[in-house]
Amino acid sequence: MWEWIFTVIFTIEYILRLISIRRPFRYIFSFLGIIDLIALIPSYLSIFFAGAQTLLVFRALRLLRVFRIFKLGHFLTEIHFLKQALRGSLRKIAIFLLTVLTLAVILGSIMYLVEKRENGFTSIPESVYWAIVTITTVGYGDISPITPLGKFVAAIVMLIGYSIIAVPTGILTHDLAIAFKGKTASLETCPDCGYEGHDSDALYCKRCGSSLRVKDVTGKKTSP
Repeated sequence: MWEWIFTVIFTIEYILRLISIRRPFRYIFSFLGIIDLIALIPSYLSIFFAGAQTLLVFRALRLLRVFRIFKLGHFLTEIHFLKQALRGSLRKIAIFLLTVLTLAVILGSIMYLVEKRENGFTSIPESVYWAIVTITTVGYGDISPITPLGKFVAAIVMLIGYSIIAVPTGILTHDLAIAFKGKTASLETCPDCGYEGHDSDALYCKRCGSSLRVKDVTGKKTSP
């Protein structure tokens, strides 16, 4: 019953949308329009083909109703800010992950030399796997150090993992805060201290006071 109630509601919404917009065919063949139509078709197909054994495969179309969730993105403007933040932090997070991977290779190699094969660290890739699992605080426990020196190295790896696990979150949060400032925010970096997040019309750095831009003879602001 509830299934048909929601199907009718979505059908009415789809028809009203076609009536209210100026170019209905443009909406019908758009990405969101196709998703809306696909979300409605399975329910009506079940009316005509419910008793046909050979057409039970059409029931699989009901799975396509999950595409309705994509409609929410059309109304949530916050997704724009999230995309902008992800785009701004992508390079920073990539550099961070590369640094963590390099650190995992170094620590895994050290653990391989300390623990040897008889303690489960049969190869450097296996030891690097252990380092990644430990740094990310997953800790499967399938490989663990036995020697006192190995346990000491493992303790250092655990502390490193706890200290860096929140770095990507901080990077994304910083860029997300900048994105929410809208047009008043700028990603311009101070040439002296490297601070980001100045106002779009800022001439001096908020942190160190250094000049960000200078005005040319036309009165426009340019980079120094």
